[in-house]
Amino acid sequence: MILIVDSGATKSDWIALTEKGERLFLTQTLGLSPEVLTRPVIEDRLANNFELSKNREDVTALYFYGAGCGTERMQTLLKDIFKSFFPNAIAEVCEDTYAAVYATTNIGDQSIVCILGTGSNCSYYDGEKLHQKVTSLGYIPMDDGSGNFFGRKLIRDYYFNKMPKELAEKFASEYNLEADVIKENLYKQPNPNTYLATFARFIVENKENAYCKGVIEKGFQQFINNYIMQFDLATKVPVSFVGSIAYFLRDELKKALERNDLIVGQILQKPIDGLVKFHQKSI
Repeated sequence: MILIVDSGATKSDWIALTEKGERLFLTQTLGLSPEVLTRPVIEDRLANNFELSKNREDVTALYFYGAGCGTERMQTLLKDIFKSFFPNAIAEVCEDTYAAVYATTNIGDQSIVCILGTGSNCSYYDGEKLHQKVTSLGYIPMDDGSGNFFGRKLIRDYYFNKMPKELAEKFASEYNLEADVIKENLYKQPNPNTYLATFARFIVENKENAYCKGVIEKGFQQFINNYIMQFDLATKVPVSFVGSIAYFLRDELKKALERNDLIVGQILQKPIDGLVKFHQKSI
């Protein structure tokens, strides 16, 4: 059995294939980012999935593409966890940008590939290898244009009284904005980046509001300036995206790209189907 995994900060999609490339099952776990989770938490999330636990000894190969897997230390940690949980499997661990590349770009073609989901990332793909100009420092100082970026912006503007009154009242009616609750989730609970990203639903649902339009426009422009424009070929190759923020705000994203003379590539919510097709070719 072969497992292919696309793991974001919020959730992970798992697809199992036979040795001939036929689909066996699809399942989900919570996100498995090693940057924000401890080893016991990751192990619990694996063990609590029925399909994975039932088939753990039948897995011979695991291809894992995940948020927070951009360093050798994080990759080694996950490989060690997978070796214990899937005792008969050979595991490959790559950062999630590779999943986005394989889902949006043909091997051999050049492109800039971005992730805009709970977090954000951007790489140049030269047709064979990935190149990054920005080393991620995680969700607190970076992740421009992401779900947690917009969530943080909404909370700050609400507390600094920068949000229009009627919108602020609506925001408060949909979320528990008590200071103690917010601080508990940010400083004492796991996945604070995922918690922040839950607030991004509000900006998507109210994207026609003038305030929200401005926040979205500025957030995407900040991502373009800080990430995409780092590359010399930025305006000469397609720019593709994977992630829920990119997908549900795709009209606004396309306008931002076009304003900056960027070529709009593919915009997908999830890369998992493209990943499966990529691996089926090599089986």
